[in-house]
Amino acid sequence: MKKQLFTHSFTTSRGVVHTAAIKEGLVLITLPGSSAGAFKKSITGRFPDYEITAGGGENKKAERQIKAYFSGKLKKFSLKLSIKGTPFQKKVLQKTAAIPFGKITTYGELARLVGHPGSARAVGAVMANNPLPPVI
Repeated sequence: MKKQLFTHSFTTSRGVVHTAAIKEGLVLITLPGSSAGAFKKSITGRFPDYEITAGGGENKKAERQIKAYFSGKLKKFSLKLSIKGTPFQKKVLQKTAAIPFGKITTYGELARLVGHPGSARAVGAVMANNPLPPVI
């Protein structure tokens, strides 16, 4: 039996957002402006062994929080995330998620925080492929 991947699309004040979640948590969020076709291609490429179904509880929670974030009413997300990737990629995304709202840091500082000083470009590559914006 295939594992389930639940998808959801909704409209925010900034445009349409698409989310995908597995039972462990959210795995993918698109920023407004991403097409439904690009979203579908992304999830089928990243999760080829999953059965894709509309719905899922964490997706609805994400909808409420993302809408509140875009309207300026939310500064800290409380969503269950399932971060995929190499140990380095996971560390970078986890450290990035811990940065408080309104605070900024550099890729060089993130590299140092994850124990890889001098790897700012690698951190930048991780962030360029961040699967969970704006939550991370």
